[in-house]
Formats: sequence, structure tokens, C-alpha cells
Amino acid sequence: MDQIQGKHFSITDPQGVNTVIYRVNKTDKRLLDEYPKYTVQRLIFAEELNGELKKKTFFIDEPESEEDLVILSFGKDRVVVNMGVLAEDKVKISKRPIPIKFDTLYSEHETEYKEFKYTPDLKRPISIIDPETTEEIKPVLYFDQETNEVKGKCKLKPYKSYFAFEIRDKKENI
Repeated sequence: MDQIQGKHFSITDPQGVNTVIYRVNKTDKRLLDEYPKYTVQRLIFAEELNGELKKKTFFIDEPESEEDLVILSFGKDRVVVNMGVLAEDKVKISKRPIPIKFDTLYSEHETEYKEFKYTPDLKRPISIIDPETTEEIKPVLYFDQETNEVKGKCKLKPYKSYFAFEIRDKKENI
């Protein structure tokens, strides 16, 4: 079994709520010409039931001294978005907001959404989530012969809503 070296923290979801958490990664300055300034990475978690409540323990492998987090709590017909910071061994709701753009995507036709460069760890600037299952929509990878790069697009099913978000720089319009 793989060992995770890093930090962990737990939250408890009330009945009817499903929380997922993303780590916000800032791209190294040397790579900004090729990649977006921020990418997101979904945290893995272990879940245990305690009566009608779900306790989730989230793990961060190789953490920085301070980690910015996006906390998404999916309930019936709504999503609560919070920003957090993991500092030392505590998660604190952030007082310094990180600009986040989010949208509900819906189409009556099957569509492809948001082309992006592929990275082996699947860190990317945008995340698209099925609000019913809270699972990420995995990208379909293809080779772009014009740019000589592997890229990805997310395929969205017709007549279904999706939640999409990306982290932006404070200077960009939101």
C-alpha cells in the first residue's frame, strides 16, 4: 500500500451534504509562459460513517508551510464555496479571499468544454464536477498535431448540470 507523507485533517458532513476539497497550486515563475498561474488538485480522503454523519479525513502529500484550499460543500440544489488555509496542523477559513470563478454549466447538446494542456499529474486550471455525485469529469486526452502537445477536453452530457471553477489572479476580471 502506498504511504502518504504529509498532513491530514478531518471534517464531518451533515446528512445530505458532500464536501470535496481542492489544493490550490501556484505555478513556478519559470513555467508561467507555458502553464496557467494557478492549478487545482483534488485531495484524496478516507471516509467513515458515524450514524447519519460522514467523517472525512483529507490528506495533503508533501505540503508547503501554508496551503490554500477550496472547500466545496454540495447539498441539494446548491453548492457552498469556502476558501481555507492549512497552516501548521489546523484548517482555518481564509480571511484573504482567493478569486474564484465558478459557473453552472448546462446544455441540451453533448458538448466539449475548455481545452487545456495535459500534465501527468492532471493538475489543471479548471475543475468540472458532477454535483449529484461530486465526482470530477475526467478529461479526454488527444494529441494536437499543430502544437505537438497532448491536450485534454471534458465531455459534458446533454440535459445535465455541472459545476465548474477555476482560480484566477486578483487582477483579472471575475
